[in-house]
Amino acid sequence: MAASETLDDIKSKGILWGFGVLALAVVIILIILGAWWGSEPGQFNIQDAALERAKETNTSEIPVGYTYTNTLAHIAEVLLHKSGGYITNDVAPPGVFLDNISNWEYGALVMLRDATTALRNHFARDQSQSAEDPDLAIAEPYFYYEHNSWALPSTEAEYQKGIDALHKYMSRLQKYGGPVKKAQFYSRADNLWQYTEVVIKRLGGLSTRLSANTASGNYGPGLTELEKQAADEKGTPVVKVTWLEIDDVFYEARGASWALLHILRAIKHDFADILLDKRAMRTVDIMIKAMENALTPVLSPMILNGSGYGLFANYSLSMANYIARANAAALDLRDIMNRG
Repeated sequence: MAASETLDDIKSKGILWGFGVLALAVVIILIILGAWWGSEPGQFNIQDAALERAKETNTSEIPVGYTYTNTLAHIAEVLLHKSGGYITNDVAPPGVFLDNISNWEYGALVMLRDATTALRNHFARDQSQSAEDPDLAIAEPYFYYEHNSWALPSTEAEYQKGIDALHKYMSRLQKYGGPVKKAQFYSRADNLWQYTEVVIKRLGGLSTRLSANTASGNYGPGLTELEKQAADEKGTPVVKVTWLEIDDVFYEARGASWALLHILRAIKHDFADILLDKRAMRTVDIMIKAMENALTPVLSPMILNGSGYGLFANYSLSMANYIARANAAALDLRDIMNRG
């Protein structure tokens, strides 16, 4: 009898150990998979990507606007096909726990939407009364589909339709004739000026939110403690970011910087004539350099939020500084493009 009980006890412990080992293995796999899926995509060469796409269409011609449009399509493709695919709408682990890369995706998506809207409303239209391009009229709304839809339809499916429509517009930039109407791309100063206005607002908003991560982010300089207390009672125009949201804002800014970096490189390529004529190439280079600095690899396993001259860095303020530099250059670019 005792031997039977001992045997049953051993069996039950063996089953528990088996489940424990299995659970531990699953956790380890999820951690490794989460680290891989949560890694940020690297940069890509916009001209090489355009040439690669041109080879797929059996033509070597790269007309003005082709590189810019292909850059937008490639940004969307990276969002969908990077390691782990599109994470924001995941409903199962490890994707459901990866909030950093989800915020990164959203930041890049916002910049993609703005650039696609500029292409549809400005770059591809000769005048305000001109008819919009039919493929761009299809592409833009798909990128504005909700970014966290899991199914019916999924976000990935809708964004892929937008990519396909951009590719059709690109093919009409290259090949046209007969029933196929030539697509247009106007690299003019007034078009670039209107897009720069949007970029200024986006960068300004990100810089403000990043600065609000600090304890003194909501106050003006030189305020006493009593004045700060009075400001808190009245309410401040900038809501302080909570401790749990610091990394969310940081990674959203990282994603926006990544997308804008490639868009600016494409603008530098396709708007080269007007930028050289207006002597604004240096201004665009300053914006590009600021975005490159904003994408410096993060060495800490967590987003540090130090203050003053303490022991720890403040990643949010560093990011805000780079974005503010780009914003200042964007203001200069807007003024240059607005001159006659």
